[in-house]
Amino acid sequence: MPRLVDTTIRVLSQEPLAGLMPTADLLRLAEILDGAGFAYLEVSGGGVFDSAVRRGVESPWERIRALKARTKTPLALAVRGRFLVGSRPVGGDFARRFVASAAQSGIDIFRLHDPLNDVDNLREAAEAIVGSGAEFEAGLLYGSGRHEALVDAATRLPELGAARILLNDPAALLQPHRASELVAELRDVSGLPVGLYAQGAGGNALAAALEAARAGADVIAVAVYPVALTMHRVSAEAACQALGGLGLPAGVDMDLLWDAADLVDEHIGDEPIAPVAPRIAVRAAQRKLPVGLVAALDVQLRAQAAGDRLDEVLDEVDKVRGEVGSPPLAAPIGQIVASQALLNVLTANRYSTMVDELRDLVTGGFGRTPAAVDPALRRAVELFQNGHDEPEPVDLDQLREEAQGIASSEEELLLLALFGEEAEPLLKSIRERAAGDEASLAAGGVDRARAERIREVVRIVQETGVGEITIEEDGTRVSVRRTPEPSYAPLPSAVLPAETDLAPPPATPRDDGLVRVESPMVGTFYRAPAPGVAPFVEEGDAVAAGQTLCILEAMKLMNEVKTEIEAIVRSINVGNGEPVEYGQLLFELDPVSGPPML
Repeated sequence: MPRLVDTTIRVLSQEPLAGLMPTADLLRLAEILDGAGFAYLEVSGGGVFDSAVRRGVESPWERIRALKARTKTPLALAVRGRFLVGSRPVGGDFARRFVASAAQSGIDIFRLHDPLNDVDNLREAAEAIVGSGAEFEAGLLYGSGRHEALVDAATRLPELGAARILLNDPAALLQPHRASELVAELRDVSGLPVGLYAQGAGGNALAAALEAARAGADVIAVAVYPVALTMHRVSAEAACQALGGLGLPAGVDMDLLWDAADLVDEHIGDEPIAPVAPRIAVRAAQRKLPVGLVAALDVQLRAQAAGDRLDEVLDEVDKVRGEVGSPPLAAPIGQIVASQALLNVLTANRYSTMVDELRDLVTGGFGRTPAAVDPALRRAVELFQNGHDEPEPVDLDQLREEAQGIASSEEELLLLALFGEEAEPLLKSIRERAAGDEASLAAGGVDRARAERIREVVRIVQETGVGEITIEEDGTRVSVRRTPEPSYAPLPSAVLPAETDLAPPPATPRDDGLVRVESPMVGTFYRAPAPGVAPFVEEGDAVAAGQTLCILEAMKLMNEVKTEIEAIVRSINVGNGEPVEYGQLLFELDPVSGPPML
């Protein structure tokens, strides 16, 4: 009989739903789901860590511990192989330390998959998971179109210590009949139980789940009805009823599911969540592309006054995907392919500007692609390779020294290493809150036991909409008042991925001889490569052609902006960490030998 895995808490904790449900109610939801009879609750993943860092209110590690304290059902974390919960691969020591922190915080099960389905990329993290005593669930992404590669990966997973294979369909491509066939085949070739994670509009995900269950899938991922309806997931309520009708009862308490649905509905029932225009959804379905990727491309094209070129870019996505080895378009590979396609179209010259991460993908820096890379593209990458330095693996101990006290614990250090300067506001907030709590409690002569109770009250106020709570005990009266949090407004998404050598920035000579360097994209401006490191340039510095001036962050990925001339930096017109628009003035340069000839 199949068992159900609930993903409600994870989906509610990442965009576009993050922040709509207060943490206190999310913990109440966890307590309801804890008694419903799920195999486990998947409570976190890359999107959750990303949202937590961007919102800067609560540590994702704290969230896991709070959930663990209120539940007995095993908790799960979704991890992207060597990428962990970030957008760049990390080394083995990093992976081991991340897994250890997650396990210590309360994670019992790791759903580990590689964006390329390269089993070798799972080895180090899998060893760390098994060594921690947690359960390793091996995810395989559906969507490469390379059936033999999927089967070959399945045959190699038992040697890594996988307890189960989870067939994952992030792009809503899996048809019900294929779900049935693959579940049976993957189980036969691996000797492992097989489960299904699927999504899709129009009831397709539920149909795939039912066919998978009939073929022997032992776990099916679901979410409570309001979340499933909003985010095109398999509804737990519908799955329970349908499986019961097939004689495959999942053993989940329907009354508690509806209680959970009512609680979620209080917070998202009237929210217009991330509306997707029908033309976007239709194009995604027709072209078998993730709807989020199509929507992001549409946003980027509109920002550059090229909204009428979406179909042209989608055609190019298909071409680039085939040329780089037909990988599934799950994060972060989908963003890399889409970014290159966008550049190919907007520059009107294919691969004249090449995304650094695409080079890494082609040269094997991310692992083996399901199919062979196009030889012509490989030659082009070799030509572009001149001057491209491979990123150095993160040395956590060195970063701790450079961070100058920003990260005081192992888990905070991991956040800083994964998210760079974006994690600093969250880490500083945690530090200031802890310091303020300790100072105020010490000044008041509060003993440790009472201090813990007061901290719990502070947490309640922080995590709910309650304005003020007053408690009185043994003659001591304490009031905790909530102060409004700054509203979180995410920047418009761009599609260009990390470490991109952007096309030389517009160099516009002026009457005074200075050259303007303008932003080639929408993003966030960073003057230095990492926290605690000196800026790339200062006013008055001499720069050589090809030298990096700054980094522009888009979709949590870093893009280098370089100069094409020898010059002196006369002005820096944007502050560190500030958002920039397309075409906004970043630098003014004084050419060493006069303005460039145009």
